[in-house]
Amino acid sequence: MIFEEKKFKLKDGREALFRSPCEEDAEGMLQFIIKASGETDYLMKYPEEFEDFTLEEEKAFINNDYFSQNGLMIACFIDGRVAGNCQLSFHSGIKDRHRASVAIALLQECWNLGIGTRMFEEMIRIAKERGGIRQIELDFIEGNSRARSLYEKMGFRITGVKQDAIRMKDDTFVNEYMMIKRLI
Repeated sequence: MIFEEKKFKLKDGREALFRSPCEEDAEGMLQFIIKASGETDYLMKYPEEFEDFTLEEEKAFINNDYFSQNGLMIACFIDGRVAGNCQLSFHSGIKDRHRASVAIALLQECWNLGIGTRMFEEMIRIAKERGGIRQIELDFIEGNSRARSLYEKMGFRITGVKQDAIRMKDDTFVNEYMMIKRLI
């Protein structure tokens, strides 16, 4: 799915742009996720897990959502650089097509600028406009209180826990929490 460009002002006065990334953005998107995954332990991969990820694979990843009817990626650009991205994935089976999943990542320097809230507002709006979506789901890693606060502000509630689901580099285990926002 393609997200039409949308500009808005950040809390610090700068202008940001939301749009669907395209193949030309592949290098910037790849550099973004490598940097973002190195700034926090709360994304699902460490930076070195992207070492073998090629530019062609990133283009294919971008195109998968760009040309899909069940997936949408929104990238946030500030001064021409990727500052964050989010994904909205609609389930398509008969038994689960009432559900959608979301994911989000932002560079640390872009935290507290209102980007995360705006991304969630757009994903929730799109899910509602699609029709038939009863709930939006996400998972977060134990200890990520900043993300949890954002998700709760956006109406998500914890519905379950996967105990010891995440193994950290220091060999400790942490829980992963499931959250749902009801739309209907």
